[in-house]
Amino acid sequence: MHELSLLENVREILEKNALSQSFSKVTQVTLEIGRFSNVEPDALRFCFDVVMKDSLAENAELIICELNGLGVCQQCGQQLEMTTLYDACVYCGSPFVTVIQGAEMKIKDLIVI
Repeated sequence: MHELSLLENVREILEKNALSQSFSKVTQVTLEIGRFSNVEPDALRFCFDVVMKDSLAENAELIICELNGLGVCQQCGQQLEMTTLYDACVYCGSPFVTVIQGAEMKIKDLIVI
């Protein structure tokens, strides 16, 4: 379960930013999870409280926003919504589509004290 190590990285980012931005408690964490990121939102929810225990984010609320896949066709330049990593362009049929959204996981925002 790599979600555990991903959340440990989130905790480290929070702790590092707490020092540089002078906050002492996190009450809410919002994560954006892309459809193609291979991150399971339910696994994140399951691990969140355990990983954040005894940290500045203990008892924080976790909000997960799931991002759809978006791509740009390398042949016709059109932007398109993608349901799989290997979708062909719906405009010209080209199989060469570059993913521009949906493979990421990032901290979208925090509520801090």
